[in-house]
Amino acid sequence: MITIMRLLLVPAVVLAMLQSRWDWAFAGFLVAGISDGVDGFIARRWNQSSSLGAYLDPIADKLLLVSVFLVMGFAGELPLWLVVTMVSRDGLIVCAVLLSSVMSHPVEMKPLFVSKANTAAQIVLAALVLGELAFSVHLGPLRTALILLTGVLTVASAAAYLVAWLRHMSGYGEGSRTSNSQIDNSQTGDIKSGIGKSGGSNTGA
Repeated sequence: MITIMRLLLVPAVVLAMLQSRWDWAFAGFLVAGISDGVDGFIARRWNQSSSLGAYLDPIADKLLLVSVFLVMGFAGELPLWLVVTMVSRDGLIVCAVLLSSVMSHPVEMKPLFVSKANTAAQIVLAALVLGELAFSVHLGPLRTALILLTGVLTVASAAAYLVAWLRHMSGYGEGSRTSNSQIDNSQTGDIKSGIGKSGGSNTGA
């Protein structure tokens, strides 16, 4: 239920941002963040995790972050290069997972440390900008530093996942070549065995 509530908060936060109701957008973002922590605590404390929740939880988090960054980018509150970098990273990860599945060699994208740091930086940056706009304060140098840090971590995270995916897929290619080699060797052995048996039969006759 908490995850469903976070999903429903996404359009509410986006609508508030589009209407320049930054106070409501900031409040909705905070509620989503707090509910995420409460949801995780309940799942760990009373072992109430479910397969559906395991899929919906990261979707809700990512949908909120991407939506907030997109609106901020078009509103001119965040540089477009950062928004494009963030969305491109997520799109490349999704494409890599789909391609691996299509090639019958699925890959499990486990969260890396740099990826967790990247997500944390994105959350802090989004909260900072929403807070600035909600309370009419200006934290220019801090915002600039967070933007640069988030950009670096986004690129580093994308590179780390790309390296892991390429290693996974290269192992798949080597496995395929090994299997083909084994099949060829097996077929060659069968042929030689057949020839040997045939030769033995002719000699006996």
